[in-house]
Amino acid sequence: MLLNLKLANNAAATQISSFNPSGDYKTLVCAFMEGGNDSFNMLVPTDNERYGIYQTSRSNLALQREFLLPLDQLPDGDGLEYGLHPNAHGLQELFNGLGGDPGKRRLSFIANIGTLVEPTTLAQFKDSNSGVRLPKGLGSHLDQQVQWQTSVPQGLPNLSGWGGRIADILNSQYNAEKIGMNMSLFGNNVFQSGNNYTQYAVFEKGGVVLSANTNQGDPTFLKNVAFKSILEQEYHNLVRSSFSEVVTESLEQSEFLTSEFNNFDDSTISGQFPSTPLGAQFKLAVKVIALRERLGLRRQTLFLNGGDFDTHLDLLGVQAKNMTDWGESMRAFQNSLEDLGLQDSVVTFVASDFGRTLRSNGRGTDHAWGGNTMVMGGPVEGGRIFGTYPNLTLDGPDDIGAGGRILPTTSVDVMFAELAMWFGVSNGDLPTIFPNLGNFYSIGSGNPLGILSL
Repeated sequence: MLLNLKLANNAAATQISSFNPSGDYKTLVCAFMEGGNDSFNMLVPTDNERYGIYQTSRSNLALQREFLLPLDQLPDGDGLEYGLHPNAHGLQELFNGLGGDPGKRRLSFIANIGTLVEPTTLAQFKDSNSGVRLPKGLGSHLDQQVQWQTSVPQGLPNLSGWGGRIADILNSQYNAEKIGMNMSLFGNNVFQSGNNYTQYAVFEKGGVVLSANTNQGDPTFLKNVAFKSILEQEYHNLVRSSFSEVVTESLEQSEFLTSEFNNFDDSTISGQFPSTPLGAQFKLAVKVIALRERLGLRRQTLFLNGGDFDTHLDLLGVQAKNMTDWGESMRAFQNSLEDLGLQDSVVTFVASDFGRTLRSNGRGTDHAWGGNTMVMGGPVEGGRIFGTYPNLTLDGPDDIGAGGRILPTTSVDVMFAELAMWFGVSNGDLPTIFPNLGNFYSIGSGNPLGILSL
């Protein structure tokens, strides 16, 4: 049986009876594009000079400019012209304004972002004697997935994610101990794993509970009675006693969550979600967010995952499907939050392993480094391109070589720090959560990128 195990720091634990919620509710959603999104075919420059460079570098994988979806960027973005993948209609609407309303711009892009230990120039990267520290395992799926989730690309002695480290600091301050602050809608992940708290797995019907079967002759009924009897025993062995307490607490939390799920009116979720695994995760996320007050959570993180981005083959076909799925899912999610009046307390950021090579390998692209990502929500300064979109010339000023692997110019630490500040992390706690942040940003000097209204 799958158990949701919560590691609790008893000294910091808050009793349910002492929890006094206010209107200060915030949810941070990590939506992971597993496999490495080819994001230079997601966000494409459309002015003549830059599109010409893009078309040359991408060769048979270049998207035709006349089919790209136009973005109506606000003047305080980077001021350049862009289009989106032809299938990303949902993302286009989120950027330009939900329902055609420019006052509801809920999405912005961050250009050429990636994992960095410290600021790195192309000359430093190519000079083995420069002394610049580089992320471990560049181009490795596992290493880069972990690094986006830890924000410590040089590695950690004890693996923990930056969402988990936030929970270690904020959970007892904001939340009752009814249920875990970090909820995963896609199994285990590194992002939500901390020293004191880890992720709580959530499923379509809530948590995993013992069957309610009351047929005394049924083997399942007999098994459950025996299992509960084992848990209720008094153990003098410390390990056995601790295991019994953790499992009992896990079952109680699962039963509580499942009860709240059963009492929720699903008809209040208005978005038109696609019938895909990703669409189901985003729809489930709406329910979990809508229930956060009843769950005793003023601070909450969610983790979602949509794979199939490792496009060594058939990039154009696979990405067309992915852009449709992600655009429709994100738009439905945001529309549902708007209808529930929750749009101003939820921010969603998209992560992925890495960008992909500009040069085609014939039908697809290979592992690279820097890429483009996006942030969505009511607090987001929507309709803008943040960061610096790179020069896409092969072997050009932003290419580290081997087929158009772009050197990132914005560190993930800067974006993550801004999200953490919005979430309630103090300046004093930022270095604990992001050990490399001081290499890119002077802590306390204001809004790092200006993506969010802080």
